[in-house]
Amino acid sequence: MDQAAARQAAELLWQTWTVEGLIDALPEHVRPTSRAEGYVIQAAVAQVSKQPTVGWKIAATSKAGQSHLQVDGPLAGRLLGDRVQPNGAKIKLGLNRMRVAEAEFCFRMGRDLVARAEPYSQEEVLAAVESLHPAIEVPDSRYSNFCIVGSPQLIADNACAHFFVLGPAASTDWRAIDLAKHVVKVAMNGVPDREGVGSNVLGDPRIALTWLANELRTHGLDLKAGQIVTTGTSVIPVPIQLGSHVHADFGCLGTVSTELV
Repeated sequence: MDQAAARQAAELLWQTWTVEGLIDALPEHVRPTSRAEGYVIQAAVAQVSKQPTVGWKIAATSKAGQSHLQVDGPLAGRLLGDRVQPNGAKIKLGLNRMRVAEAEFCFRMGRDLVARAEPYSQEEVLAAVESLHPAIEVPDSRYSNFCIVGSPQLIADNACAHFFVLGPAASTDWRAIDLAKHVVKVAMNGVPDREGVGSNVLGDPRIALTWLANELRTHGLDLKAGQIVTTGTSVIPVPIQLGSHVHADFGCLGTVSTELV
């Protein structure tokens, strides 16, 4: 895919995003046919948006999520600067069609992991992490039926990235905790709703983080110091509506909340 085609696809996606519209699919002449082409368009979306890429998200980190989206593995998307909000922020629900919130383990990188030929080990990736944060993602898609468009188009559309709320860094020694077994509880409007564990995220949030580093590496992209990586939902996504208050409790790792307005 040449840069002109990628730019055209990106402009359509960003315009659709800006007006909270929908498309059935990207036009065939600019439609990505591979994951690599999807990432080329995704990078162009970031350029068109004029927003910095402050981090990355991983979609479809559970078998249920992959089945729902009809994809065969995880997908990486960019977190754009104006969509990342602090703990307690009010998020505009608008015309969001997915209408779910997801409680996620999020890592902030302390140093770069640059693209290279050799895969990164989990030990290398974790050694580059600065901090761990509780987080909430409120995803959405620009496709009228995001379950049928396939991995390349979902990647082009930032893997359903929309709004993201970052909680404070965990003050406890998270490296000493088995994150796969760590319980996360979500309350809606002050009422306990559901809970999950870290193993719902590719078996372990640390495995998911390592996958992300190597997915970027494979496509010639760097994971940079200061960027955040949110690793996918640890609970079954929670339905939301206008006025919903979402509170995610990660126990000793802290809490994070948001309100949909």
